[in-house]
Amino acid sequence: MSDRLQKWIPALAWAALIFIFSGETFSEGNTRGLYESLLRDLFPAVSGTAIDLIHLSIRKLGHFGEYLVLAVLVLRALRDDREEKLSWNRFGLALMLVALYAVSDEGHQAFVPGRSASIADVLVDVFGGISGILWFRRRNRRNNSP
Repeated sequence: MSDRLQKWIPALAWAALIFIFSGETFSEGNTRGLYESLLRDLFPAVSGTAIDLIHLSIRKLGHFGEYLVLAVLVLRALRDDREEKLSWNRFGLALMLVALYAVSDEGHQAFVPGRSASIADVLVDVFGGISGILWFRRRNRRNNSP
């Protein structure tokens, strides 16, 4: 297997995991019961509104985190070992790939029972991707300094 393809395996595997999370099993309706019972056991006085807010927050943080990791893995795959630093073109390409995958993921969800497409989720995904790119750039700059 070529070195270039091997570099892409983690990013592709992560993208496949995101695709699985976009399925019916991980729909809001299917995950609500898990969070509700857990929160009621831990905090019996918690209100239904608070549970809904916590559930929504966890789901949005999941979107953010998934795409933060995806951006880092894409940048890792785009990195040329001969280069000391990544060019701005590679950061832009990584962001474009992450954003396109976020849009395609929401498109996929539009056809999954119990799921729907959401522009807000795309924005959260892209923000996660931007955060991953900024983290990668900062980490990379720190590791390359004398």
